[in-house]
Amino acid sequence: MRMKKLTFLLPILILAACSQPAEKHIPKKYSIEQFYENTRISGGAFSEDETKLLVSTDETGIFNVYEISIADASKKQITNSQEESLFAQDYVPGSSEIIYSADKGGNEIDHLYLLKSDGSSVDLTPGEEEKAQFGGWSEDDQAMFYTSNKRDPKFFDLYKMMITDWKAEMIYQNDEGLDISGVSHNEKLFALSQTITTSENKLFLYDRETEEMIEVSEEPGEYRSAGFSKDDAHFYFITNSGKEFAYLVQYKIATGDKNVLFETNWDVMYSYLSENEKYRVIAINEDGKNTLLIKDTNTNETVNFPDIPDGNILAVNFSDSEKLLRLTIGTSKAPNNIYMYNFETQELKKLTDTLNPEIDPQDLVPAEVVRYESFDGLEIPAIYYKPITASKDSQVPALVWVHGGPGGQSRTGYFALIQYLVNHGYAILAVNNRGSSGYGKTFYKMDDLNHGDKDLKDCIWGKKWLQQQDYIDDDKIGIIGGSYGGYMTMAAMTFTPDEFEVGVNIFGVTNWLRTLKSIPPYWESFREALYTELGDPFTEDSVRLYDISPLFHAENVKNPVMVLQGANDPRVLQVESDEIVEAIKANNVPVEYIVFPDEGHGFIKKENEIRGYGEILKFLDRYLKKETAE
Repeated sequence: MRMKKLTFLLPILILAACSQPAEKHIPKKYSIEQFYENTRISGGAFSEDETKLLVSTDETGIFNVYEISIADASKKQITNSQEESLFAQDYVPGSSEIIYSADKGGNEIDHLYLLKSDGSSVDLTPGEEEKAQFGGWSEDDQAMFYTSNKRDPKFFDLYKMMITDWKAEMIYQNDEGLDISGVSHNEKLFALSQTITTSENKLFLYDRETEEMIEVSEEPGEYRSAGFSKDDAHFYFITNSGKEFAYLVQYKIATGDKNVLFETNWDVMYSYLSENEKYRVIAINEDGKNTLLIKDTNTNETVNFPDIPDGNILAVNFSDSEKLLRLTIGTSKAPNNIYMYNFETQELKKLTDTLNPEIDPQDLVPAEVVRYESFDGLEIPAIYYKPITASKDSQVPALVWVHGGPGGQSRTGYFALIQYLVNHGYAILAVNNRGSSGYGKTFYKMDDLNHGDKDLKDCIWGKKWLQQQDYIDDDKIGIIGGSYGGYMTMAAMTFTPDEFEVGVNIFGVTNWLRTLKSIPPYWESFREALYTELGDPFTEDSVRLYDISPLFHAENVKNPVMVLQGANDPRVLQVESDEIVEAIKANNVPVEYIVFPDEGHGFIKKENEIRGYGEILKFLDRYLKKETAE
């Protein structure tokens, strides 16, 4: 959807005879509390005068809304929520008022709120079960676009709300389960997407005057909207149709002619035009991190943008004047930070410093991209973290880390839990098993209707790669993951119980039959795609789903397991974790279980992360390192 303020050295040679052996750096060990004195930050909308950025950060323990001064990087706290996390969306045009979103206890039922200049707030989408998403502003800045499922819990309609009286009008009724992904500047055309499978969808332009639906996606593939030109003559989209990797296309609306604007041997992740189309930004998912191209649209030349070593550019936002570019950048050794690039001075300025100053970055480890062969010779990419102290004479235990999804990707960005575990002596191999995104559509489809089998073997062969490293204690290797990675953890512990010494399941699926039958209503447009990839629980697929569900094979578990669960999780219901924990206990196998009453599918509150992740280290020290508790 269109948003005016978008949220969418040379080596020194030393003679051997004169050199002294360098002392090996011994990193300081940090507590989980120190790692979570880091702060998370998101957003970055420009104020009207381009002197401030609107962000959300969890400095207070949960997310609140802040403003950052572009001139001196000072921060001002705007909201003071003590219970629910608040996420900044944008300034209301022509004012200092703010739109933010929030749910209740992680239930994912997000509402949109207006924070008024007097400090009071108004729920703009007050329906009890109404889930709403901010979509930007009209061309004349007089109205807000948003989607909401208040009419039908399964489908998201498009609304236009005038900022003069905050009254909403439905401008597109979505009866077909489509996803709304863009509005032309003249509001005549809507970009709509229809999910077919998790690796294929259709893309349409709907003319609201003629009610004509024009299909842009003439060939099978993945399609994503990338906005309209200022004059609404062209529509831009990203697709992998007919090719292995996603590329950027220009579509001429009057004739239907298509022109490939950019492609490379990696996926194009996103692309945006600046307000008056002076610049185009293109982000490329290059081997586990985003790299950025900025093109001058008049000359098609690439803007000479400063290099950020180890930088993963997650999001960008042009100011309306086209003089400034806000970037959200993470590295493997520091949480996401906000930077400002000035096109006139060519200066790149860092506005935030989210790493706890008590932590020396030299005590953290960089992410390394590695590859290994799986059981069938397929090359598996992975992100590897090796403890600084690991050596042949000082072997360390290790963990295979599995990302969420299915279809997610482990990337080189910072994750406090990984750095915390590595800092305490655990090597971590974050596997991008077959079915992961970012390595072409053939690789992405390789686990369809095969979950818990070949993708699990990829994890086991990752363990074998770890065992080949002479600094790894090959008898002390566990598996850990969240969401789909939690499923893979429990699949490993039940289907291959002798492979991993421990398993840590964070918000993971254990009963596919229940999970797929209890999909939240607002996932309706995606439900059939999930069934196509994983299986339909209401058909004969239920037999296979039973067979791959760890809950029904819990009697096989031999080694210690830890389970973390959010009580408000709408995706993985608490009952799933309750049941598998009880089943493992019946085996007289050690199992540790923590339920967080105020979390959903993942952690939002810092105090819960500190508790949960701190307990993971204690569990691993006890059962993998086999250390005696002090």
